[in-house]
Amino acid sequence: MATTADDEKRAVQEFWNRESCGEVYAVGDNAAEQLDAQARARYELEPYIFDFARFAEGRGRDVLEIGVGMGADHLQWAKSSPRSLTGIDLTPRAIEHTRARLQAYALSSTLQCTDAEHLPFADNSFDIVYSWGVLHHSPDTPRAINEVHRVLRPGGMARIMIYHYWSITGYLLWLRYGMFRGRSLTHVYAKYLESPGTKAYTVAQAEDMFGRFKSVSARSQLSFGDLLESEVGQRHRGPLLSLAKTLWPRALIRRVLSRHGLMLLVEARKNPAP
Repeated sequence: MATTADDEKRAVQEFWNRESCGEVYAVGDNAAEQLDAQARARYELEPYIFDFARFAEGRGRDVLEIGVGMGADHLQWAKSSPRSLTGIDLTPRAIEHTRARLQAYALSSTLQCTDAEHLPFADNSFDIVYSWGVLHHSPDTPRAINEVHRVLRPGGMARIMIYHYWSITGYLLWLRYGMFRGRSLTHVYAKYLESPGTKAYTVAQAEDMFGRFKSVSARSQLSFGDLLESEVGQRHRGPLLSLAKTLWPRALIRRVLSRHGLMLLVEARKNPAP
């Protein structure tokens, strides 16, 4: 039986509602300790988030985050003193995590469990739209990006991380699941990376999806997955992975394959008002 877009979206929702991204790092004796541990691990593994997000620019602006996850980045936006802060996620679990994190710091946001392909906001509502590692999970990623464009004000900035097609992570997954089975890299991303249907894009494809924006910049970033660091590979445990983590030539990868990172960092500015 053929699956519909609603079926695909439901599968994504069910996947992430079982465990939010990064929840493996949420260790501690209580919820506050667990959330703090997750945030520490996140920024130790992905320090480049700060340079990309530029949270301080939220001050005095209307900010939307699409896909709040466990709320670590959303807390950083809240700390920047925005004029307003809104966060959405497809899963109730993520909304609960984020609400608990903000409450621990006596900060607030308008949090909604909703769909990135159908944002419940008026045109021209936000100055900044931010999303880290979310829109490639949506069945219709181009539609979600068009929604980002719609809700941004003229001159507003979108900062979106989506997955990069030509990545070391993708090559490793293809070697294990695709090469000897006649499966494409696209199939491997959709089946074995994260939630069902996960996609990855070339720089040219990303620039095309963001074509309605005035200016677009897209660059790849090596991830801890590409470098086989920390708890990466939870879905793919085995002796070969353990050996690879020990022998992995991280310094060489950083020097020679820096353009083959899993993360594609896209900054796009909407046309200013005429």
